[in-house]
Amino acid sequence: MDETLPNATVRTRVTVPLRFPDGYVTTATVHTFHGLVDGREHLAFGLGDHEAAEPPLVRPHSECLTGDVFGSQRCDCGPQLREAVERIADAGGYLLYLRQEGRGIGLYAKLDAYALQDDGLDTYEANLALGRGADERDYTVAAQMLAALGVDRVALLSNNPDKAAQLERLGVRVADRVTTGVHLSPANAGYLAAKVTRADHALDLPFVP
Repeated sequence: MDETLPNATVRTRVTVPLRFPDGYVTTATVHTFHGLVDGREHLAFGLGDHEAAEPPLVRPHSECLTGDVFGSQRCDCGPQLREAVERIADAGGYLLYLRQEGRGIGLYAKLDAYALQDDGLDTYEANLALGRGADERDYTVAAQMLAALGVDRVALLSNNPDKAAQLERLGVRVADRVTTGVHLSPANAGYLAAKVTRADHALDLPFVP
């Protein structure tokens, strides 16, 4: 790992059985950490044979209360989280649950951005109109967590090229990039299209040129 990366250590490990609304069940080893640079309570879910997988399948997943918990159709976060847990459990690896709501701008600001989207802005334009960055997420803590877990090489489960670029800069070797499924609904079509056209996400959408 990058020698300039601040050290973090594993604080606790606890076994947690998981059950999703569709009936899927698995077991995770949930890790907490000391020394994360932003001081937030991020979690690493070890799934499947996570200690033996080489490279482990890893998804840094940014918290989305509306999508992950309440099933909002305005994004694809909830379905991506559900998909990631099963795929990582099958392959062995880690889901990094990062407290970066609204691409880093927070829950209330995300809902403010939704209101602007209802007036015609896309998801990135709305963030900028609020005086925030289009995407403020920083994956330093993800790299710290992986280092604390003894992981320096990953298969990255993500459609977002910025995640791969940031992790590589932080000393994590991305040995493979694995795309997620396309979780398209009438309510999130514009949101997904903006991901492709504005942030080069690897999503195969039939209506995007």
